[in-house]
Amino acid sequence: MFRFRDKALAEKILAGIRRLNPRSLCIMHICGTHQDTLVRFGLDSLLREVSVKIRQGPGCPVCVTTDREYLEAAVLARKGKTIATFGDASRVPCEGGKSLLDLRAEGCDVRVVYSVDDSLKLAVEKGLETVFLAVGFETTAPSTASTLLSEPPENFTVLTCHRYIPPAVKAILKMGEVKLQGLIEPGHVSTIIGVKPYVEISRDFGIAQVVAGFEPLDLLMAVYMLAKQVAKGRAEVENEYRRSVRYDGNPKALKILSEVFEPSNVEWRGFPEIVASGMKLRKGFQKYDARLRYEDDLSEVGVSLAEIPEAKGCRCGEILRGLIDPWECPLFAKLCNPRTPIGPCMVSIEGTCNIEYKYRHVKPT
Repeated sequence: MFRFRDKALAEKILAGIRRLNPRSLCIMHICGTHQDTLVRFGLDSLLREVSVKIRQGPGCPVCVTTDREYLEAAVLARKGKTIATFGDASRVPCEGGKSLLDLRAEGCDVRVVYSVDDSLKLAVEKGLETVFLAVGFETTAPSTASTLLSEPPENFTVLTCHRYIPPAVKAILKMGEVKLQGLIEPGHVSTIIGVKPYVEISRDFGIAQVVAGFEPLDLLMAVYMLAKQVAKGRAEVENEYRRSVRYDGNPKALKILSEVFEPSNVEWRGFPEIVASGMKLRKGFQKYDARLRYEDDLSEVGVSLAEIPEAKGCRCGEILRGLIDPWECPLFAKLCNPRTPIGPCMVSIEGTCNIEYKYRHVKPT
């Protein structure tokens, strides 16, 4: 739990929130690491005692990647391509309940890598026809962009599933399914994009926002800052994570992103199409686009997401929109667990269900 000094500070922050009398303040965060901190340290329970409820939004990149995208990777694996991706992405059920790792057991060449550089080595050093399944937000996308700027060999392509966070935040607010008074924005993503992209969100939607770090005191302080804004009728963007996040973000990383990617409209798991939320390779880099290179192979995935059925009973989509908690899903901790996951929210270490199962298993008191 907390060290003595941290516990004393935590109690002071909670007392400060209580004095502000938030009256059922509902906040959403957009980060799997924030969710881990909230549950592991019992912060969500402590905050409920001062009338603050926190929902997790679409902050898990493996979770928001759609079945169609995983199915594309599965089709290419069956067509003899080497598929390289991160560990969590390789375990998401996609093809009749089978994951990419299941396909590896059937003889397909699926490699779990720790970075895009590991994927590139498969193409350069081993001469394999390698497709990197690129999952992630603005945090990991600069690495993919940097690799493509290095002019990799022709046997290396990218199946890009990278996404921008701010458009998803706007989509959540436009949908209005959850009545929110504040948003805790992700520290890792904000280290890249900065505070600036959130300013228009507060202006257009009249909602308070705080960019927060990942320590327990960071999150408690972010809640206090939001409660204070709400109490004073303000709707601004504040930066609690000043030790890592600058207003303009990381200019070098942003420049690399803009050189390689351009915004495109894509669907997210649980969401309709979100405008300008996907990262599409620009014209000068389309020779590395796996969807274009293997267009004929992927033609069999020419169906809409509506035609790809979700696993029966899985409610990942609603969890990603902040509508329900894991224990409200009938599969949670029963048919769906980390050993036999039904949906990506149980697969990914940043998934709400995985985190809830790891630390609690049951509805908190």
